Amino acid sequence: MLTLGIDDAGRGPVIGPMVLAGCLINDEASKEFKKLGVKDSKQLTQKRREILVETIKEKAETFEVVVVYPEQIDGTDEFRINLNELEALACAEIINRINKGFSKIKVIVDCPSTNITKWTDFLKSKIENLSNLEISCEHKADVNHISVSAASIIAKSLREKEMDDIKKKYGSKVGSGYSSDPLTKKFIENHGSEFKDHGIIRKSWATWKNSVAFKEQKKLNEF
Repeated sequence: MLTLGIDDAGRGPVIGPMVLAGCLINDEASKEFKKLGVKDSKQLTQKRREILVETIKEKAETFEVVVVYPEQIDGTDEFRINLNELEALACAEIINRINKGFSKIKVIVDCPSTNITKWTDFLKSKIENLSNLEISCEHKADVNHISVSAASIIAKSLREKEMDDIKKKYGSKVGSGYSSDPLTKKFIENHGSEFKDHGIIRKSWATWKNSVAFKEQKKLNEF
């Protein structure tokens, strides 16, 4: 049976995109991936991910990625959807791209929502053809299912490439992009306003909002 695993990378950072990946594999590839040590990308070093991702892409039936950039995540005052719904739309896009000409596919998604049933229903409403799909949305699917682990490696590898491109342009002090990273936090404090419209910062994130508010208050206090 063919299994399509879907996972995200970069859901939480204040800098850089969120990447969704889907990896369609057969039973033989699943066994081979297990022998190779394919597992949740967070449990692997970057070097190991870079090695495994090439094998995964080569052995998979097919794979797809969707990159969601900060301006899409931020939306606008007139049109803004929450991150869970945005992720569901990206997952549906991956499924719709891949679900062409296959008789039966088991789809396993690492669910980002605490309400699995509601999120699954929303996802299904955006899928063009459900007749040949068996859909399972779970927590910790990236740990428990090899197809989702493979997808997580693809997503994480592309997210890292996206961050490398950002660092080439803005310098290594960008850090990992996560608010918990001291380098990233300092970068936002120093350059958050300067680069706010460059498409790399999630301005709907509290990290950026608080930094800008702090600077504005500091300016007022100078008078």
